[in-house]
Amino acid sequence: MNAIKETHFQFKGQTGFYRGKVRDVYYFGEKMAMVASDRISAFDVVLPRAIPDKGRVLNQIAAFNLKATKDLVPNWVISTPDPNVTIGFQCEPFPVEMVVRGYLSGHAWREYKAGRRSVCGVALPEGLKESDKLPQPIITPTTKAKVGHDEDISREEILKRNLVSEEDYSVLEKYTLALYNKGVELAAERGLILVDTKYEFGKHKGTIYLIDEVHTPDSSRYFYREGYADRQKTGEAQKQLSKEFVRQWLIENGFQGKDGQKVPEMTDEIVASISNRYKELYQQVTGQALEEINDDSLLQRIEKSIVNSI
Repeated sequence: MNAIKETHFQFKGQTGFYRGKVRDVYYFGEKMAMVASDRISAFDVVLPRAIPDKGRVLNQIAAFNLKATKDLVPNWVISTPDPNVTIGFQCEPFPVEMVVRGYLSGHAWREYKAGRRSVCGVALPEGLKESDKLPQPIITPTTKAKVGHDEDISREEILKRNLVSEEDYSVLEKYTLALYNKGVELAAERGLILVDTKYEFGKHKGTIYLIDEVHTPDSSRYFYREGYADRQKTGEAQKQLSKEFVRQWLIENGFQGKDGQKVPEMTDEIVASISNRYKELYQQVTGQALEEINDDSLLQRIEKSIVNSI
């Protein structure tokens, strides 16, 4: 099975290039072409082997959700000419990520378990258990670190440091809650609970746009709705649909991204199993089976789609 580790295209009219953890971005003035590679990251580390089909799974889930939310919030997408490619406006990103939580899980639970009763300046009630539904969704922003880990930050600190103007931040909050509520609705249709997720926003010609992927298993945490209440009663761990299975495999093999730790060997069997899980995630989130495609000429197909779209 072929996988896209990196792209090295040179396009006529190209004005820049950026390689992120998992995406290669080609700039063309006000437009950009974002290629979803098959690289995979965990604990802020790009793992040594790419996962076949991962890029198109995430790009197509994002396209599905961006289309479903475009009436609520303007988004950056102009077209999706290829399963691995999105063409859109080049926006100036805000230096914060808008994390929204409807349930006490992940990082928020770890903070709560450690005795802290506020996350990012948002107060949490006493007496909650892991995976409990919160009284209402809360926004717990993080900084966007170019290197290393993102860090929690409060609304007050964002405004104090002038990272985002108060006017713009109010819009980001409104958009974040509207998107989360729609995500909850979409997840319920698929027998899922949208536990928490993150959104990124940017500006283009004075307008705030939703950018990057939306409601994918890499940017979101889902629970299976069936059995949720029973598992909460008995204290059993919730059944998750997210990238958590990759993190768990790494943890079980002694890797959490800490200094001196080595990424465990990614055998062909491990790579194939992760690829299959991503295909299952696609079907669960969208209700559609992932289409089989000929992967013999992946790079040529992607390059041609960009040439024909810019």
